[in-house]
Amino acid sequence: MVTRRGDDRGADRLELLQGTLDVLILRTLIFGPHHGQGIARAIQTTSDEELLVEHGALYPALQRLEERGWITAKWGTSSNNRKARFYSLTAAGRKQLVRETGKWRRLASAIGRVLGPEET
Repeated sequence: MVTRRGDDRGADRLELLQGTLDVLILRTLIFGPHHGQGIARAIQTTSDEELLVEHGALYPALQRLEERGWITAKWGTSSNNRKARFYSLTAAGRKQLVRETGKWRRLASAIGRVLGPEET
C-alpha cells in the first residue's frame, strides 16, 4: 500500500489503482539501479513526501516485476555497508514503462475531464 504522509488514522490514505506501484517502480529505476529502500525513498521524495511505500507492498511488487522480466536484481552492498538486492530496469521494462505511462496519462486526463476544473 502507498499512503499519504501524516496518515495516522488511515482517513487520508491514497489508494492506488492496480498496477500504479509497478509503474512508479519502473519509473524510479529509469535513473539507475536501486535497492528496495532506495526505491521507496525515491518515490517518497519525487512525490513531495505525499507517497510512502510500505514494505508489504514494495517487495511483492519487486518480485512480480522481476518475474515478468521487467527488472533484474543483483546482490550488492548498500551505502551503509549492508548486503542488499539492487534492481535494474530491463529493455522489456522500459517498453512496459512507456506503455503504462501512456495509459496512466490518458486515464488521468479522462478523470480530470469528468471532474471538471478545480474549484478555488
